Amino acid sequence: MVRLLFLGDIVGKPGRRVVKECLPALIEELRLDLVVANGENAAGGFGLTLEVAEELFGAGIDVITMGNHTWKNPEITKVFACYEQVLRPANYPPETSGAGFGFFRARNGYQVGILNLLGQVYIDPPLSCPFQTGQELLKYMKEKTPFLLVDFHAEATSEKVAFANYVAGLASTVVGTHTHITTADERILPGGTGYITDVGMCGPVNSVLGIKTELAVKKFVTKLPVRFAVASGETELNGLFVEWDAEGRTVLVERVKRVKG
Repeated sequence: MVRLLFLGDIVGKPGRRVVKECLPALIEELRLDLVVANGENAAGGFGLTLEVAEELFGAGIDVITMGNHTWKNPEITKVFACYEQVLRPANYPPETSGAGFGFFRARNGYQVGILNLLGQVYIDPPLSCPFQTGQELLKYMKEKTPFLLVDFHAEATSEKVAFANYVAGLASTVVGTHTHITTADERILPGGTGYITDVGMCGPVNSVLGIKTELAVKKFVTKLPVRFAVASGETELNGLFVEWDAEGRTVLVERVKRVKG
């Protein structure tokens, strides 16, 4: 049995703060074997740095996945060189720095395979087909361990749902990230694959996806470029808790939410 928590996109300093405040208690309360989080917005809202990666690992996160903002901070190449537990989408070209999947030892000794993918609908840059890439890699990873998690970072809900069903029975759990809004469709698909369309985010509550509301509104109203900044105030942690049986099938899937002033 493996008990895993996946945390939604961590947005800037407020997101990191709520993770540091809430995660230690969650690890104990849920008796977690592994904690995974999407960190593509963790450094100032865009990208990831060495200092921020170290901060997140120090908070109790074991593996960090990324997305379409992977390259927003040029320090990411140094992050990949220092930390094999930071993953970028696997459907980038083979020449791209970093790794798209990896195997990590959980606290209970089991080996967990984690795969990061980027969708294609309404999202840049255009990459290799995540369906074909994902299925091929999951088949390979399944030979190493039955415990397989996929972070499918995509815009379109239909693409996320379609992918999860495409690999149902192959992946243990597929979590959707990127839109920062928690969906209420957590469930177990045929074959024992856990699923949620979007885990949500760890960041400011009174915001637009973690960004200061007035800045996001200004961009929509004026259609002009606006320099975004991370919002402040009350924060929330959103995640998905799953339990896998000895065969890697999801037997429990629950949303997790914590709010801090």
